[in-house]
This record gives sequence, C-alpha cells and structure tokens, in this order.
Amino acid sequence: MLRNWGWLAAIMAMLPLLLGATGSLAVEPSLPANWAMGMIDAATPVKDRIHDFHDLLLWIIAAIVVFVMALLLIVIVRFNAKANPTPSKTTHHTGLEIAWTLIPVLILVAIAAPSFRLLYFLDRAPNAEMTIKVVGHQWYWSYEYPDNGNFTFDSYMLDEKAAAEQKMPRLLGVDNRLVVPVDTQVRVLVTSADVMHSWLVPPFGVQIYAFPGRTNETWLQAKKEGLFFGQCNQICGINHGFMPIAVEVVSKEKFAAWAKEAQTKFAANKPGVTGTAVAQAVAQ
Repeated sequence: MLRNWGWLAAIMAMLPLLLGATGSLAVEPSLPANWAMGMIDAATPVKDRIHDFHDLLLWIIAAIVVFVMALLLIVIVRFNAKANPTPSKTTHHTGLEIAWTLIPVLILVAIAAPSFRLLYFLDRAPNAEMTIKVVGHQWYWSYEYPDNGNFTFDSYMLDEKAAAEQKMPRLLGVDNRLVVPVDTQVRVLVTSADVMHSWLVPPFGVQIYAFPGRTNETWLQAKKEGLFFGQCNQICGINHGFMPIAVEVVSKEKFAAWAKEAQTKFAANKPGVTGTAVAQAVAQ
C-alpha cells in the first residue's frame, strides 16, 4: 500500500516538471500551445464570428451524434434476435419517411443562415481606413502601402540562426514584418507574381488565395496589439513550406512613426527590383 502511494507521490512531484516546459513559456497569441484545446485565440472580429459559428456547429453535430447513438442502442437492445424473435415485416412508413427527409433539410437551413451571414461579413471591408497590397512570389511575400507613402518591401523567412538570435519561432520569423495599426479596418488586396499562393493568418480568420493576373480582396481589423503568424498553405512549389507571414499589430501612433521611417528605409524599392537587388540598393 505504501509502495503504491509512493509511486503516486513521485508522479505528482514530476507533474510541475512535465508541465512547466509548456506553462512557463511566453507563447505568442498566434502560436499553438502544447496541450491546449480549441482554436487559436481570436484577434479580429472575423475570427470571433468564426469561433461562434464553430461552436454552433459543434452543438448541432453533438446532438446528431447523441440521437443516432440512442437509435442504435434501442435497435441493439429491443430488436436483437433474442428479444425480438419474430421481426416486423413493415417496409414503408409515410410519417417516418417524411420525418427523415424534412428534419435534415431543417438542420441544413439552420446551418446555412449563419453561414451566409458569416461569408458576407468577411467578404469585404465596408469602411476601410487603409489599404495594403500583398503579392505572393516563389517563395516570399511582398507588401505595398499605397495609402502610407506608396512604399513596398519584401518579406523573407529568417534562417535558423537569425530566428534564434531574434527569439522568433522556427520557420515563422521573417526579416520584414507586415505592420498594421490596432483597431483599424484594413483592406487587403492579394495577388501573385507567378503561381497560386494562399495568404493565411489563423488568428485573424483570414485565408485568401493569390492568383496571377487577378486581385482578390479581404479585410482585417486587429483588436489587440501583438505579433501574429501565418503561412502559405497552398502547395506552390519546392519551398512552399518556407514562406511564412508575420503581422505586427501596433498602436496608431507607433504605426504612423513606422510608416514615416519605412518610406525612407524602402525608398530604393522600385517595380521589378526585388530580393537581393533591393537590399543592395538600400545599402548603397
């Protein structure tokens, strides 16, 4: 008995060591945490509505599962060969056929109504305060700020050494982040310079495809400051997994100062000049 209690005490003593590695880390809001449940914390009104729709579907699906399981248990208990040696030969039941046709239709209508409202809400920015253009390349992103000095810059993934030095997560840190002000409705125009890409930022509830020769539109309105990460989730070539997205949300005052500085920092950027050529031009 004492030996059993000793094992229990040892396990309880080890729990802080086992859980401390995850609980003590300062995890960014956009990063998944070990042993967490649910989706990433919402950082925009769109993501809030996505969470609400998810919760609604969860209750509906749970009710369907419970109902079907109850029917199966009733059939197993009441209509097995032992309990019901003489089975019914009923082949049609008008009321039952109407019910199992009408009930699924009503469930789908109940799902469709909030689904359409959500799709309409996340489609476009009704009162955009600024516009940002996102261009996908193999394999990096370019960002343009037409309303804040009309400058542009490229965003490349940091290598492992640079990411470690800057304390950025592996495969998610970038050299130049997309910067947006908090509590500001931002129109995001997305296109591609080569192949099909996808601009995905889970905490914002944003996923939109980038097609060559076409511009798609979405929007975001961050409700809190912080650093949020995403990735291209479209298989766009050999380095598909190495074109992350990092969005830094700052106060409106800090954004105004950053935009003013960025106009000078990225002044050498011209159409058709990207990557190393830009870096060399800025250095000169």
